[in-house]
Amino acid sequence: MKIVVIQGPNLNMLGVREQNIYGPMKLDDVHAQMEEYAKQNGVEIEFFQSNLEGEIVDRIQECLGDADGIIINPAAYTHTSIAIRDAIAAVQIPTVEVHLSNIHQREEFRQTSLIAPVCAGQIVGFGPFSYHLAMISIVQIMREIAAMKEAQAGQQAQAALQGN
Repeated sequence: MKIVVIQGPNLNMLGVREQNIYGPMKLDDVHAQMEEYAKQNGVEIEFFQSNLEGEIVDRIQECLGDADGIIINPAAYTHTSIAIRDAIAAVQIPTVEVHLSNIHQREEFRQTSLIAPVCAGQIVGFGPFSYHLAMISIVQIMREIAAMKEAQAGQQAQAALQGN
C-alpha cells in the first residue's frame, strides 16, 4: 500500500510562518513522524510540496495507478481551487484533507473547503497531530478497501468453482 502526501502553498514555511497559528514544527519534522507511522504499518509513503496549483493537480493525476491513498493539505487552495477538487474527483483515490488549524474557526473566507466534498474525510485543528490522525484514517480506509477486494475475489473464485 502506498500513500502520497501532497502539501500546498506556504507549507514549506512551517516553523517560520505564523507560529501562533501553525506552531513551531517544521514540515520535515511532520514528514518524519508520518514516515515512522508508515514504517510501523508496512505502508510506503511519498511526500510532495508545491506552491503552484498546476503542479499539485499534476501530482494528484500521477497518483492514478501509483497510490492507494492521498493525504492532502491544499492550504490556501482549499478555498479557491476547483482544479484540485476536479483532479481528486477524477482519480477516485481515497483522499483525506488535513489542516493544522481549525479552518472553521478562522476568517470567513477560510471556512469553506471546495476540496472536502470529494474527500473521504477532513481533519482540522489538531496542529501537527492532524497529520497523524490523517495517517490513521487513510491506512484504515485502504485496509478496508483491500479486505473488500479480497472478499470479492474469494467469492468470485468460489462461484467459478461451483460453476464448473
